[in-house]
Amino acid sequence: MAIGAALATGGAVVTLLPSANAADEKTPDQIMRMCQRSAVLNGKQQSVRDFGGAFADGFESDNCDFVETKFETFDGPTEKSSIDFPNCEPNAAEPAKVSITWSATAAQGQGKYSVTQQGAGGGLFGFLSGSWLKHKGTLDMTVKSATAGATEQREVPVGKVLHMEFTPKLQRMTGEWRVRLDADPGSFAVNPSPEQNFVAPDVVEGPVILPGAAGAPGVADGTSKAVLEDC
Repeated sequence: MAIGAALATGGAVVTLLPSANAADEKTPDQIMRMCQRSAVLNGKQQSVRDFGGAFADGFESDNCDFVETKFETFDGPTEKSSIDFPNCEPNAAEPAKVSITWSATAAQGQGKYSVTQQGAGGGLFGFLSGSWLKHKGTLDMTVKSATAGATEQREVPVGKVLHMEFTPKLQRMTGEWRVRLDADPGSFAVNPSPEQNFVAPDVVEGPVILPGAAGAPGVADGTSKAVLEDC
């Protein structure tokens, strides 16, 4: 059963300008484009080829950084992770011994803006992934999801139906893409302009990961439990 790690959406963009006016305001998507096409992105000098631009295109901003502002862990939604195992026959007289195989998947969100969701090789995704991976037990953002599962021996009492449930442990990284346009002193043909700063908030959620055995991929952390219901 898929466990959705809900990706935060919406939210107003915060625009910080030394001399704000309507013409200077930017939408989140415009800010993210400026970030992607920045001369320096997260401390790395870019060329226009890094974002698929031509030499004549130039850069749209001078600097862009992702700044993490909060990191938290929490329990995700509980999901049914196995089929039902009933012990409901009219002549049943003792608990039924069953072997239950259960499996649950925790999905991973990849940022609010289209430019951060182009995959490991495109957009700003690689830079967001770098910030995400500094946290212990965090799934590589190039991976869409992580799975937990096991096979357990259980007893189903007479008159009951048993199934397994799984509650994943999730984590959320909140941060901001901060874009800067340096002040321009102006020239004979160009009016001077002050420094401008734009901020686009971003939120990513994903599963907490336990180390895999013998080099195997990590598995989703969480709590499984058996649930009994009447026939």
